[in-house]
Amino acid sequence: MAKVFLILCVFLCVQDEPTLSWNESYKLSWADFKGAPNPKVSAVAITASGISFGFSVRETDGEVVGFSAEVFSHFYPEQSWYKSNLADNHVLGHEQLHFDITELHVRKFRQRISLLKVSNHIKNELRQHNKTINNELAAMQDKYDAETNYSRDSENQAKWKSYIADELNKLSKYKSVE
Repeated sequence: MAKVFLILCVFLCVQDEPTLSWNESYKLSWADFKGAPNPKVSAVAITASGISFGFSVRETDGEVVGFSAEVFSHFYPEQSWYKSNLADNHVLGHEQLHFDITELHVRKFRQRISLLKVSNHIKNELRQHNKTINNELAAMQDKYDAETNYSRDSENQAKWKSYIADELNKLSKYKSVE
């Protein structure tokens, strides 16, 4: 019923496009979905969310001496939509969980970055982690939709909600904050 559309981009690549950053105290509402529904697809709603990532490296005499990285979870209102005649709060909960899954992968990414050591290979390591985490995110989003039958399987939907809440809690040290 609901399907996710992932947008994977480099930090600050889409500055002109409005975004909502993931926030623990804010839950999506249908008013956040501003895109036009696609009548040609069976999906009731589409959540466009993704990870933005950027880094900088400090070098002295050709040697890397430090780095910093930023990772964020974003929701893209203009690319997210719903069919108002078919959508309900259950579907909205399914869509929220897609965004929460994106945040979970942001936390995993931040955790992995925190374990990296400064080296002359750091740029490649960061790029590889970005690629890997985005592949993992896409795989989990697909698995979530498959196991919940796009929100139709209420029992599995509840299991996923509990699982994601637990996983977010385990990585609360790396949560997005405003």
